[in-house]
Formats: sequence, structure tokens, C-alpha cells
Amino acid sequence: MRARSRLPFVASLAAVALAGCTPMPASPPPAASAAPAPANSADSTPTGGMSFFVTSTGNGNGANFGGLAGADRHCQTLASSVGAGGKTWHAYLSTNAAGGATPADARDRIGRGPWQNAKGVVIAKDVEELHGSNNLNKQTALSEKGEVINGRGDSPNMHDILTGSTPEGRAGDATCANWTAAGEGSAILGHHDRTGLDESAPAKSWNSSHPSRGCSQDALKATGGAGLLYCFAVN
Repeated sequence: MRARSRLPFVASLAAVALAGCTPMPASPPPAASAAPAPANSADSTPTGGMSFFVTSTGNGNGANFGGLAGADRHCQTLASSVGAGGKTWHAYLSTNAAGGATPADARDRIGRGPWQNAKGVVIAKDVEELHGSNNLNKQTALSEKGEVINGRGDSPNMHDILTGSTPEGRAGDATCANWTAAGEGSAILGHHDRTGLDESAPAKSWNSSHPSRGCSQDALKATGGAGLLYCFAVN
């Protein structure tokens, strides 16, 4: 799917001029004016820092995160590793009614936005824009470290991101047993680089491109992924 490059830091310094050398009657020195605050600092953005990233790594167990709670914990751990653990992070994952479970839609788990990447670039201002004309692509869908994730044409290709979702961000049919399977089954994947085998809408979809070949780590790699997730700050 809110970005994850690009805000330069600008500092303004006040210059002090000294005029002439002729002694003047003693008078109180002019009060020193405070230097203006730096503009466009990292915390001057609407959300005060990173609020979206693609995980730099999976959990090593394919699509089995132990359910949504485990996937959220993976996002939280990686965010904490770069000093962003003060926010609550959720994985952009949907679950369906398989096994009598209560379905959950990814779009309802990620807060209200806006979301921006590690470089301060906004990927979407709200849920509707995220699922419409967002700014999510290979150059903006950065990891928690601010790094570009391999896409199609890179080796290895890692552009398949686990979502289990429809294009609208709702529960899909394939979720690797609601993120508890690492063997048979499949999960719906999105392309973070918005690139596929053709120019069709699914090939360019960030959240609902095609199902995986299986749920194991090897199956996800064979499909073109690495068990990566989209992570969003919900607060």
C-alpha cells in the first residue's frame, strides 16, 4: 500500500555588523536577537516523523507470523530498532473468516493518516487516498532504515509484499490461514514497485496483485518476495 528521499535541512544564521571605529558615548548594548529556528526539520512534518515503512526483513518463517498480533509485533520491533518505537505500529494485513475467525480489513487497522516514509515523503494523506491515487512506489516505499527495497529487475526480486487484501484493502480469499501457515496455501501479494509482467492494473497494484505459490519462505522467494510487510503507525 501511506510517503518511506527528500526534505533538505535549511539553517538561517543572523549576521552581526560592526560599524566604524570612533568611540561613542557609553550606552547599553543592543539586545541580541535569537537565531531563527531551522526550517523543515525532520519533526516539522505533519506526523512528526516516519509513519510508514516496508519491513527490511521478514521473520524467516514465510507467512506464519502467529496471526495479526505477531505481524504487528514484527513491525513494532523494527520500528523500535530505528528509534520509532514510541508509536503503535500495525501490519497492513487482512484476515478472513477461515476457521470461524472474525474477518479484519487491513484498511481499518492502520489509523487515519497521513503517512510518510523515513525520508519524510508523504505517501498518502488518508485511507481513501492510500487506496486511490497514492504516492507509493519503489522510490517511496522505503524500509524502516530509509533504504530502497529490491524490485523487479533487481537480484533478488523482493517486490511481493504480503497483504491478504483486495484493492480496496478488505479481506481477501488468500491469507495463509490468517498468517499462521508456513507450508501449503497462498496469500495475496502487492507490488511495492508498482511493476509486474504487464501493464494491467493488478500488475501495478501495491496491495493486491496476485497470490503466492505457497506460504513457506522458499515459496515466497520463488514468487518474487521475501515475506515482507507494509507497516503503518496508527497514532
